Amino acid sequence: MRAPEFWRRDDAAARLLRAAMGPFSWAYGASVAWKARHALPYRAKAKVICVGNLTVGGTGKTPIAIAIAQALIARGNKPAFVSRGYGGKQRGPLEVNPYKDRAADVGDEPLLLALTAPTFIARDRAAAATLAEQNADVIVMDDGHQNFSLEKDLSLVVVDGEEGFGNGCMLPAGPLREPIAQGLSRADAVIVLGDGTPDLSKFNGPVLRARLRATAIPQVNGKVVAFAGIGRPEKFFASLRAFGAEIVDARAYPDHNSYTAAEIARLKARARDAGAALITTEKDYVRLTDAERVGIAFLPVHATFDDPAALEHLLDTLGHAV
Repeated sequence: MRAPEFWRRDDAAARLLRAAMGPFSWAYGASVAWKARHALPYRAKAKVICVGNLTVGGTGKTPIAIAIAQALIARGNKPAFVSRGYGGKQRGPLEVNPYKDRAADVGDEPLLLALTAPTFIARDRAAAATLAEQNADVIVMDDGHQNFSLEKDLSLVVVDGEEGFGNGCMLPAGPLREPIAQGLSRADAVIVLGDGTPDLSKFNGPVLRARLRATAIPQVNGKVVAFAGIGRPEKFFASLRAFGAEIVDARAYPDHNSYTAAEIARLKARARDAGAALITTEKDYVRLTDAERVGIAFLPVHATFDDPAALEHLLDTLGHAV
């Protein structure tokens, strides 16, 4: 989804809209609290790490989940990912094949996750966990802080350092999935991604700092037409400029956008007319067909922790399974 403009404004019209939506926001937050109190979560045989957030939109959960799985592998563990498979048609449970499955079926994020460790999707996260636990000793949930079908051993909340918690209002008046204090009360640690100092006065646990690092590719050394359908496309465009790219056209699409053949054709024509390279994010790239990918490059990114030892300490808390 693309965030409504009034979420970012603070004029009289925006305040009036938020006030009108207040009862719906309250009901939304209350529904999460009710689910938390009445859930009967499945206790997996493997330890469960949840990488979630409190807001809708992209906060960088997937790169963080991948970095955690890589840290687990380095420790000698056998991690597996569990995901809802947002944007895909398959309900699951099933294991994702990153080389054969399509984003339209399993979602774009699971395709990225599956390049690092076995990945299982299901609308019912507990059902996916029953498959993952057959060979994994640690399950990493990509998203799911507001999902209570699976018991968690370590709950990590990712917060965008610059955006924080947005306007502080719950859906539909703002980006929050639940009240800040309510969500943070279930967190074992907070991971602040990027620069900025979000208000974490309601949280007394450990706070880690992580950053997204892009890897330069030859296509960014010159003119580019850039497009992205992610939560914060401006971050992608800023990364390209940081590498010295001259962006002649920047096209932002809704998060998880399913590109039509006509859209891709127009983008390729625009790049061709401008004598520029056509470039997108890795998350967008996996949503394209093999034919559509011809002539399109992607900018690889990965998450790094400012204090890797702090992450290791969190993983130590899982006990003998790690």
